[in-house]
Amino acid sequence: MTDIAPLAPRPDVQDFLATRRSRPAKTLVAPAPDRAALEPLLASALRVPDHGKLEPWHLIVLEDAALDRLAGLTGRLGAAQGRDPDKVQKSQAMFADAPLIVAVVASPVLSDKIPEVEQTLSAGAVCLSLVNAAQAAGWGANWLTGWMASDRDFLTEGLGLAPAEWVAGWIVIGTETATPPERPRPDLAAKAAWIRE
Repeated sequence: MTDIAPLAPRPDVQDFLATRRSRPAKTLVAPAPDRAALEPLLASALRVPDHGKLEPWHLIVLEDAALDRLAGLTGRLGAAQGRDPDKVQKSQAMFADAPLIVAVVASPVLSDKIPEVEQTLSAGAVCLSLVNAAQAAGWGANWLTGWMASDRDFLTEGLGLAPAEWVAGWIVIGTETATPPERPRPDLAAKAAWIRE
């Protein structure tokens, strides 16, 4: 029988998680991590719970002209669909102003054992893990969605996604220009129940 050492406490990690805070995307500017700096963050982000080892997600790194193209597509489709012009403009700015975006694509796998909801939760875990990995490396990061994350025309034309795929999160990563103020946090006593029998 092999002796297994217990996990050592990591107070630095606990402190990070207890104080983590998303950075507003509009405050993130260039430079963004280059490929050499980004790849370890992406690898860390994929270390998430994945029941059945289905890997029901993939990543698309969007930079430079790709962001400009998606901003234009957002404006064109938003107008054609009769969306509120102010909201369309805000959606365009997400792409146009971002130094870098990683699209976390939910890509469900047909399975008799693993329901799609579990696969969706795994994709969401990738989103949060990437935000945390980026911030732990000293970058600002924010997890966004918006109508483009599930609009079939946008997903097909903009990203070439398969019909069952959609974007679980647009993870904006860049250099932080302002530290956001702390905001009210959930009341643990109101949100946690303890059941012993």
